[in-house]
Amino acid sequence: METIIIPAKDTARTGPLWASYKDHKDPAAREELILIYAPLVKFVAGRLAISLPPNVEREDLISYGVFGLMDAIEKFDLARGLKFETYAIARIRGSMLDGLRAMDWVPVSVRQKTRELEKTYATLSQRLGREATDEEVAQALGLTLNEFAKLLQDVQATTIMSLDEYWLTDSDKGDPVRLIDSLADEQVEEPTAALEFEETRLLLAQAIDKLPEKERTVIALYYYEGLTLKEIGAVIGVSESRISQLHTKAILRLRGQLARQKKKIF
Repeated sequence: METIIIPAKDTARTGPLWASYKDHKDPAAREELILIYAPLVKFVAGRLAISLPPNVEREDLISYGVFGLMDAIEKFDLARGLKFETYAIARIRGSMLDGLRAMDWVPVSVRQKTRELEKTYATLSQRLGREATDEEVAQALGLTLNEFAKLLQDVQATTIMSLDEYWLTDSDKGDPVRLIDSLADEQVEEPTAALEFEETRLLLAQAIDKLPEKERTVIALYYYEGLTLKEIGAVIGVSESRISQLHTKAILRLRGQLARQKKKIF
């Protein structure tokens, strides 16, 4: 798995730079911090671009990501003891996803198909008391398995933002908390609206736990471990396209469950 490493000589400089910017709003210190952490933007853009259609330019992602980095530097609270790289990557990715939403690059017809699939997965899950198989979903939609596979391929682009869409905001700090991260990190501060947070957190955790084993593994490796779909394919021993299909089905199931419970969070 690829990791981002800030050079040691730069890491040694960040302390004074942070102090200079946070205490005195020194613009020169801010520019230095942007340059030091700029590799994070390229890192996030590179990993996100792998799953995007060819009409989305990597340069556009980088442009959106720079704004996310600047926002992260502005709002980062040194007193909270968090690692800046972790905080910044969430901000950068969020900024890129916001940019993609503004582009409205997914056709309306594809969005409609996605909603129909999510509803079908949720309805079958409730009726059967378990997650539906491909055959059952295809039958409910009046499709052959080949047609169902083609449909999954068509809606794949709509699952890119997937669980990153689910954010909670700490009203005391104004910082975004990604729900999927909170499941893996018990140290994440809970929002003031603790009841809603815990209900939704529990709902998502239960929904993930009920996923078929392979889909659950893909979710764990992609969101918790940060592997790309290609890397997950190498780990599991299947093609990247197969991993993409598993990811798409997992996200459709999860979003369908969350929508059914009227717990959509941004």
